[in-house]
Amino acid sequence: MSDQTATKPRVRFAPSPTGFLHVGSARTFIFNWLYARHNGGTMVFRLDDTDVERNTDASVQSIFEGLRWLGLNWDEEYKQSERLDLHRAAAQAIFEKGLAYRDFTPAHAAEGEASSAQGAWLFNPGMRELSREASDRRAAAGEPFALRYRVPRGAGRLVQFNDAVYGEMSKPADEVEDFALLRSDGNPTYHLSSCVDDADLRITQIIRGQDHLTNTFKHVLIFEGLGATPPQFAHLPLLVAPDGAKLSKRKHGPVVSVTTYRDAGFVPEAFINFLCLLGWSPKNDLEFMQIAQLTELFTLEGVNRSNAVVNFSEETPFDPKAVHLNGEHLRVLSVEDLTQRLLPFFVNAGLIATDPSSSPSSFENGGIDDAAIKKLLAVTPLIRERIRLMAEAPAAADFFFLSELPPYDPAELIPQISKKEQGDAALALRVLKHAAEVLDETDFNHDALDHALREAAADLGLKAGPMFQPIRVAVCGRKNAPPLFETMVVLGKETCLTRIRQAEEKLTTL
Repeated sequence: MSDQTATKPRVRFAPSPTGFLHVGSARTFIFNWLYARHNGGTMVFRLDDTDVERNTDASVQSIFEGLRWLGLNWDEEYKQSERLDLHRAAAQAIFEKGLAYRDFTPAHAAEGEASSAQGAWLFNPGMRELSREASDRRAAAGEPFALRYRVPRGAGRLVQFNDAVYGEMSKPADEVEDFALLRSDGNPTYHLSSCVDDADLRITQIIRGQDHLTNTFKHVLIFEGLGATPPQFAHLPLLVAPDGAKLSKRKHGPVVSVTTYRDAGFVPEAFINFLCLLGWSPKNDLEFMQIAQLTELFTLEGVNRSNAVVNFSEETPFDPKAVHLNGEHLRVLSVEDLTQRLLPFFVNAGLIATDPSSSPSSFENGGIDDAAIKKLLAVTPLIRERIRLMAEAPAAADFFFLSELPPYDPAELIPQISKKEQGDAALALRVLKHAAEVLDETDFNHDALDHALREAAADLGLKAGPMFQPIRVAVCGRKNAPPLFETMVVLGKETCLTRIRQAEEKLTTL
């Protein structure tokens, strides 16, 4: 078993494929990644898949799908189930040192004994004190057994380690049970496999959730049994719901799954930024940070001890800070980059069609023609200030892509002349008719539209607001829309005039 000899950090992310990629697990991965990159070290990915009864292919897919979305690479990859011979050999070596013993107690009986003692069970004296000769004889006869670590007993004996977050930790050895290294079926336990792999892969820092803190006392003993120097431990505060309960899918639903954030239109840069602020504080107290800045600033000294609250409710399913940060990150993306990221949301909404026979566009989106990409490129800068999640984009911009506007209330076309004076349908109709006449003779560029429609307002004795509102509603189908002239340029003269004339017809129904 290798000792810890690496001069540069080697950290690992070691998920068990028993469920989706949890946001807490994602944060653990990110903190490990940042620590490795900040210190010029190595990031190891290890799939801890030895729990064959609970592992699922769907969980494996969820983990890789979530990590690929984050876009943070790793340097080495291992699968724990392919290293079982190493684990069993390590268990045998610990046994040969006299630091473990065979326990022939039937598994169901041992479990009953432990539960009846309400967790106070520490060891079975009859098995712990069984002679080696008797143990060998029973094993040779094929009697099943679990292999247990022989935890040192005696007054004053402590199991100790220094945690980079929680400081000096110690526990009387008499309070640590003789835990299993191998199950009665010969398979290694999580405790053994994890420590053997950490030692063999020369992991120097183990950065993981605070819920593993109690396991670490057992792990320190295993490293001792392996003759390996334990890594430095750093346990991260838990992520909890507003009521203080640990986040779980059973209780809190899909908000705890990484792919939920992806599907809602978070960009990974913002999601990473948000997770970093849950349990870690940079010295400069910044909130908005890009990956490069996070890498530069990250240290374990900045990790807090208190649990981090993720604020959400039925009305606001995502933490408001996460949504705000996502909007900030959207606004610093280039138009081309943001357009590329928005494209799947418009396709899924049915606003942009895919056609396998069309020529690939400059964005290399096979099946989507260049005209659709060009329009979305023009729309993106008009809506980027109006959305915080990419999933909001289709609803904010659907009228650019629909051949016909959804039904809207014709009363929306009636302008507000002043705070005290409301216009009527006749005024709205005059505005739209005059606008149509003017626009029919106007070049569709921003400055020309601005000049022509302001002159048209003057012709009618109106201010700009009452003139522009009916036109905005007519061409967009709503009062709340992107800047009018830029919107009209993207829609084009033919579409704008058609929609204005349709609006005129709607007004006749009032």
